[in-house]
This record gives sequence, C-alpha cells and structure tokens, in this order.
Amino acid sequence: MSVIRATDSDFRVCQISFDTLLEIQLEAEERGWATRWTSVDALRSQVKEGSVVLQSLMREERGGMVRAYRCLLLFSTVEDGDAGGVATIDLDPARYESLERLDRDPDVRKVLARMFSLAMGGISMVSKK
Repeated sequence: MSVIRATDSDFRVCQISFDTLLEIQLEAEERGWATRWTSVDALRSQVKEGSVVLQSLMREERGGMVRAYRCLLLFSTVEDGDAGGVATIDLDPARYESLERLDRDPDVRKVLARMFSLAMGGISMVSKK
C-alpha cells in the first residue's frame, strides 16, 4: 500500500450517504477484504445514520493496477451522536471513481464545518466489531 498525498491526482474528500457506506461495506464483504466491518449489522451498531465524510488514505497496487483504495471514514457514532468516530474501509476502484469529489469552495466549507462539528463533539478511534 502506498500513501495518497493531497497533491496526488487520486486524492479525494467526499461526503457520502449512509446508504452508500452500506453498499461499500457489502462490496468489501463480497471481496473478502479485511479492512471493513465484520457485517452490516456491526456497522449499523457503530455508525449513526447520516452523512459520512470519506478521505482517501492509501492505494493498493498489483501489477501496476490499483486493486483497492483504503479510505478514512469520519462519522457520528450510534452510542453518542455528538461524538465522532474514525475508521478505515477499502473501496473498489470503480466505486471510488464514482464518488463525487468536493472541489468547489461551498462544498469544501460544508465538509470542513462538518469535520469541525464532529471534532468539537469528540473524536475517538473506533475498533470495528
């Protein structure tokens, strides 16, 4: 795995729906990827429904092709809706490319505001179940 830097062409910050996160989880389960929750139920027990902020972190390459993107997820936790959690999940390159990037100032401001809101509520690492 190689780290994705903010200057890389495949660096992304996206705001995704809870339903999209569930789809990503199911894809990761189907592929047998280790960087995911153990199940959709486990994800639902930790991630509060609502938007999730996703940021690319690393890419896994094999034979010169990207096999998966490892991304950070920032989300509100179920147990304490005012607190945030951080976890990682792997994405298929096609799914990753399909996510809408936040490239315009208003969207960037919106995401940053969300991040700061979560940070003020308290962020802690979350061990996936």
